[in-house]
Amino acid sequence: MEKKTKNTNTALKIVSLVLAIALVAVSCTWIFTSIGRNKKAASSTSAETTVTETVNQTADALSLWTEKAPLKAELTAYIKAITDKGSADFIPVERRIAVFDMDGTLTCETDPGYFDHKLLYHRVTEDPDYKDKASDEEKETAEIIKTYFETGEYPSGLDVKHGTAVATAFKGMTPEEFDAYVKDYRNQPAQGYNNMTIGEAFYKPMLQVIDYLQANDFTVYIISGTDRLITRGLAEGVVNIPVGHMIGSDESFVASGQGDEDGLKYTFKKDDKLITGGDFIIKNLKMNKVSVIEREIGVQPVLCFGNSSGDEAMANYTINNNPYKSGAYMLCCDDLERENGNISKADKMRESCEKNGYTAVSMKDDWTTIYGDNVTRKK
Repeated sequence: MEKKTKNTNTALKIVSLVLAIALVAVSCTWIFTSIGRNKKAASSTSAETTVTETVNQTADALSLWTEKAPLKAELTAYIKAITDKGSADFIPVERRIAVFDMDGTLTCETDPGYFDHKLLYHRVTEDPDYKDKASDEEKETAEIIKTYFETGEYPSGLDVKHGTAVATAFKGMTPEEFDAYVKDYRNQPAQGYNNMTIGEAFYKPMLQVIDYLQANDFTVYIISGTDRLITRGLAEGVVNIPVGHMIGSDESFVASGQGDEDGLKYTFKKDDKLITGGDFIIKNLKMNKVSVIEREIGVQPVLCFGNSSGDEAMANYTINNNPYKSGAYMLCCDDLERENGNISKADKMRESCEKNGYTAVSMKDDWTTIYGDNVTRKK
């Protein structure tokens, strides 16, 4: 009888143990299933949040553009198409190249003239450390620039004269010294505006476009007619791209100990400094912009932004015979209240847009602000 009881007790223990194990297994299954559901729900919520954030970012990315602005509608549709891997218009990241002119496209060019012309005029006629050293050629160029400022008419031949004078007037400076000079000058008050320095005179809606493109894996370059070092000094810290992507007109560089010796024979020495050589090389306008794109980028852009006839070659190169969906946008300086506009020039650019297949950008109608609401134009 005692043996039978022991056997019964043993069986009961075994059954209890099996039931306990089964209960634990069921509990674990329920817990892991719940965790899985929660993870899936969290993942779904996260995905929904990401989608929502992306939509919001897209909607707000061009917030300084009016809803009727053609660029806003075109560019958002374009980005949607070329970033969709399932789209026939998909563009691989390495081919997402956008090029921007600077003066008149990213920054003010009529206060009363181009930044680099104002800088040279200051160097030759106002800088107490240089004006008495200025050459006759530099002074002559400064007088031509003064006439341009007063009349608004850009003289024929000034491009080369100005480029040459910049090279000679800043000869012997290290790139760092030249950069510091430009940055110091850009802190001067903008002549025709209240509450803005020259260096702050960048078009906020256009800076938004650059940020929007970069958020969608575009590589952005400035292709300017302004001297390369002046372009860098003006744009660095304002336009969010590397200085190596700021390309302009070129002057020579030499070693401080090189003298008149040819660069093919001279070797840079440990005590040398790199300095400006005083020779003007090339003005980066029209076809020269296309050439520099090939030399320094090596890839045909898919988007181009400009504002003048000097940018049309670059725009045509971008939108013609391009294996990828492409576009060109040209600013029209038609705002006479917030900007030193020129209706005749704006109308001429609109005609060019219609003729060549560019999209016109109206500074008056397409932008909710230009420099910020606190900046006003002097009357």
